[in-house]
Amino acid sequence: MSFTIDKQTLDDLNIFGKQHRGNSIYSLFNTTRTRGGALVLEEMFLYPLSDVDKINKRSTIIKYFQEKNVEFPFRSELFDTVEHYLSNTDSRTKIVAENNTLQRKFRSYMGTDTEYELLHKGILASVEIINCLHDFFIQIDAINAVDSYKEEVEEMNKIILDEEFAWAYKEKGLKKIAYAKTADYDHILRYAARDKMKKLLYYIYNMDVYISIAQVAIKRGFVFAKALPPDQNVLKIDGMYHPQLKNPTPNTLHVDHNSNVIFLTGANMAGKSTFMKTFGVCIFLAHMGFPIPAESMEFSVQNGMYTTINLPDNLNMGYSHFYAEVLRVKKVAESVSRSQNLIVVFDELFRGTNVKDAYDATVAVTEAFAANRNCTFIISTHIIEAGETLRGLCDNINFAYLPTIMQGSMPVYTYKLASGITNDRHGMMIINNERIIEIIKSRKKTNNAKSN
Repeated sequence: MSFTIDKQTLDDLNIFGKQHRGNSIYSLFNTTRTRGGALVLEEMFLYPLSDVDKINKRSTIIKYFQEKNVEFPFRSELFDTVEHYLSNTDSRTKIVAENNTLQRKFRSYMGTDTEYELLHKGILASVEIINCLHDFFIQIDAINAVDSYKEEVEEMNKIILDEEFAWAYKEKGLKKIAYAKTADYDHILRYAARDKMKKLLYYIYNMDVYISIAQVAIKRGFVFAKALPPDQNVLKIDGMYHPQLKNPTPNTLHVDHNSNVIFLTGANMAGKSTFMKTFGVCIFLAHMGFPIPAESMEFSVQNGMYTTINLPDNLNMGYSHFYAEVLRVKKVAESVSRSQNLIVVFDELFRGTNVKDAYDATVAVTEAFAANRNCTFIISTHIIEAGETLRGLCDNINFAYLPTIMQGSMPVYTYKLASGITNDRHGMMIINNERIIEIIKSRKKTNNAKSN
């Protein structure tokens, strides 16, 4: 079973970015060396895990390669060559020993037998992959790999040590193979043992991902989270930070079923949205079994995550921002009612309506969500009065805020999470600091002077 996540959440957290390019979380981790590895990585990003054993198993495998600190041992171009070679299963292209005529030898000599040369190139690339994997396993002592990776090692060894491929070791390092041998090898690789070769490539693509993610963890100092069973709803993240910030401020958050609702307040620009994105990215990566930007983390595995941080209007459907919010809350509420274990993040709940309705709706929705102690909720708002009301309604709300320190008339943001509800209201001060009212009035005076 995979971890449920929708497009809104992927966009909020910038998991893929636009068209899988740019400054996205995916691009941060995509240092794979093969096209197949990149596809495996994308599949992992599309389908995070919701199984404790699978998450911890993947983490352990990546940590194994992190400790080995090795580079991907293959030449990247080999795999495109072999993939193209194996994809050609047209029996009419099969190399037959009896076809080694004088005419064919002449075409080969003149360099015009391109079809044969491509097939020959595919065989040489296959030979190099088999030998390179064999040597790499000796280098890293793969036979003594961690238990979580032994199954894949055994499967790969089973293939490359199969008697069907015994000939590959005799041809190691050769640039040209005799025609008669080429015909035999071609029959094995493209027909008799094609499925084995495809399976071997898949395992190598996985290895490409493991090594690339391990290198990212080493380079960036990321750590691996520990996945726990879902029953206690435990979440402890120490020193988490957003991986795309140059000078991030780390924050710590501890949650259990007695404090599973985080009610977050803070002034504009205090860092609420960044905090929630940081939290979401760590949750997402942890459920992939990938290293996270934090000092440490352990978490009860959840079934999915829904965030609402950058919710757009739907002008094509005629939806206002408020109605889009209502529909989003409805969708999340339905998901919560169906699943016991979800992560839910709402940034400035009901910002699209008037203050009175936003207050009433924030209190009602937060109180209703708080009854689900197996889920974890983060709800931010500017309406601090809603927090005061909720204090008397729920005993499992963790009130937190991001402080603002005033230096004269200038606000300074700490970006450091604190306990409680803020009283910071600096909107008009920021407006006055930017002299907006003065600009409007001076413009009006200029227009009046011109009219006189």
